[in-house]
Amino acid sequence: MKRLVALVLCAAALAPAWGLPAFDEVKRDFRPSDTVVLDRNGELLHRLRRDDQVRRGDWVALEDVSPALRLAMVMSEDRRFWEHSGIDWRAVSSAAWGRLWHQRTRGASTITMQLAGLLDDDWKIGAGGRSVTQKLGQAAAAQVLDRRWRKDQVLEAYLNLVPFRGEMVGIDALSRTLFGKAAHGLDAREAAIAAALVRAPNANAAAVARRACGVLKDMGEAADCMGLDLLTTGALQRRAFASSEGIAPHLARRVLASSPQATRIATTLRADIQRFALQTLQQQLRELRHRNVEDGAVLVLDNATGDVLAWVGSSGELSQAAEVDGVTALRQAGSTLKPFLYAQAIAEKRLTAASLLDDSPTHIPTAAGLYIPQNYDHHFKGLVSVRTALGASLNVPAVRTLVMVSPHAFHRQLRDAGLPLKESGDWYGYSLALGSADVPLMQLANAYRTLANGGKVSEVRWLASQPRSALRPAIDPAAAFIVGDILSDPNARARTFGTDSLLATRFWTAVKTGTSKDMRDNWAMGWSQRYTVGVWVGNAGGAAMHDVSGTSGAAPAWAAVMRYLHAREPSRAPAPPPGVLPSPVKYEGALEASRTEWFLPGTQQTLIAADGAAPAGEGAPHIVSPVDGTIVALDPDIPPQRQRVALRASASRGVRWQVDGKEFVRGAEAGWMPWPGRHKLRLVDAGGRVLDEVRVEVRGAGLRETRATAQR
Repeated sequence: MKRLVALVLCAAALAPAWGLPAFDEVKRDFRPSDTVVLDRNGELLHRLRRDDQVRRGDWVALEDVSPALRLAMVMSEDRRFWEHSGIDWRAVSSAAWGRLWHQRTRGASTITMQLAGLLDDDWKIGAGGRSVTQKLGQAAAAQVLDRRWRKDQVLEAYLNLVPFRGEMVGIDALSRTLFGKAAHGLDAREAAIAAALVRAPNANAAAVARRACGVLKDMGEAADCMGLDLLTTGALQRRAFASSEGIAPHLARRVLASSPQATRIATTLRADIQRFALQTLQQQLRELRHRNVEDGAVLVLDNATGDVLAWVGSSGELSQAAEVDGVTALRQAGSTLKPFLYAQAIAEKRLTAASLLDDSPTHIPTAAGLYIPQNYDHHFKGLVSVRTALGASLNVPAVRTLVMVSPHAFHRQLRDAGLPLKESGDWYGYSLALGSADVPLMQLANAYRTLANGGKVSEVRWLASQPRSALRPAIDPAAAFIVGDILSDPNARARTFGTDSLLATRFWTAVKTGTSKDMRDNWAMGWSQRYTVGVWVGNAGGAAMHDVSGTSGAAPAWAAVMRYLHAREPSRAPAPPPGVLPSPVKYEGALEASRTEWFLPGTQQTLIAADGAAPAGEGAPHIVSPVDGTIVALDPDIPPQRQRVALRASASRGVRWQVDGKEFVRGAEAGWMPWPGRHKLRLVDAGGRVLDEVRVEVRGAGLRETRATAQR
């Protein structure tokens, strides 16, 4: 009976040994506790902790472990490791003899046996030690491992799986945490400390140092035990290496949230650009600290692909809100929306780059009262061309342009360019011309990339595994080209910024600055032939900056990044798209210098007179009233004939009106009897070509049945 029980115990102990995994399986299934974020060339960008329970580094190949550490581990744990077959029978007999005579001897557990316990929970030691069955199984498993695995594989797996101190598992976590270096750099003293920790992971520094001194002597090294004690004490006082370390923390958190189980994530970033952008932003913010500025963000995009090349979400240690990602946070856009407004007005042929706008005090009636826009410098320039108005970032001309375009239509244009505006155009009103909307740097930079790509937009990507989205039309290509030409013209911005500002690069770039209300946000957004760069500076908490202008805030960082990108790479002006025509322009009264200007077909003007400033763009008939997005509320108590909507066009000849696709009346002015619903009003020429279009919503009831009679 006893023999039968013994056989059953042996069978139970030996059975799991045959199910041990192969070396390649163990290595494949190893999971570091950190996610490593890499740039497009495989260079480390950031390391972010993923597992809070244990700290594992990367799997380290045996040839990447210092010879001193390999020797120290063998001398400490298993001197005849390279000779025995998994079990050191000499150590077993010595241990048995010692227990018989109550003597302290070295343990008989080999590195191979310890590895078996690490690979299978059945053989892990418990609070009361291992049972007889566990010991038998562990011994059998060690012999199986020795036959199936090479010795170097056993030692490599052991070094990567053995627990050291606290939460640290594996030699990579230990060497980086205690010694701040990779495993291949450990010297003999550091290796002796590492080996000592395997036997007593939670011992105090003095006990670890005493054991390490013995290991060092076994290695044949000269042992300065007092010096080793100091080294051990210093090493054990070090904290675990940071849970987030590197140069791209905000991107790392974003990619980890999308791939929580991934251990290595390849991105589209370039480490050199990321590093330079971060250093440049920090240097600029140090210079602005006396102006109450501590936060900023930089984004660099590849124009052709939409790849993110740099993602700097904050100034890091300079900020009290370093966790806030300035690339994705909503901030007020300021004047950075003006290029899209003028592009729309040019595309709709309401304006040309040569048209004159009146930069003078104005009062615009709105539902909330009078809107009175002011320029940044509180001075007015009088009559200026669209080129000057945009280049010099004048506010009043922009508001006058929005009156022509309408907030509703401009809102639609911004949404087409990828800007995620939360409210409607009517909610923002005419302040939308001055950037009252909150936008993220990510989408704003991509909208500028749309201008760089001739009006075509696509989604950005920051993961190498993300598919590239196709470009789709969003802005008229001719208008995008003209706006880019204006933003690249130093003379156009001279009225506000001078001709020698930081915005004037030695290579071709187009750039626009912006400052939000109360100086809470400062922007520099622009592009070159290949890259789009966006920079924001301000305070994450919303505090106002002190006297920070467009060229003293974000612009220096923008210019520095652009110079770095084009240190060895040219940037040339884009070729005009089909349909854009150059034409000489002269201004009466020398309002502006004569020049060659770009026009859309049918809008050319050779002589610009001052009396042509309002309305601008006489060659482009358009709807003056109602404006796009108008809501008409019908009152059942008022006779239908007295609720007509006035239709007015800027041209008086050869125009016709259509209502919902059907011809309504000829002439520049008419009265339209509305009925409930949403309607499309069009102004067409004699040939039926659409000149302008607005959408109107009519609310109310009870008038539709009178429509036919009323319109006769």
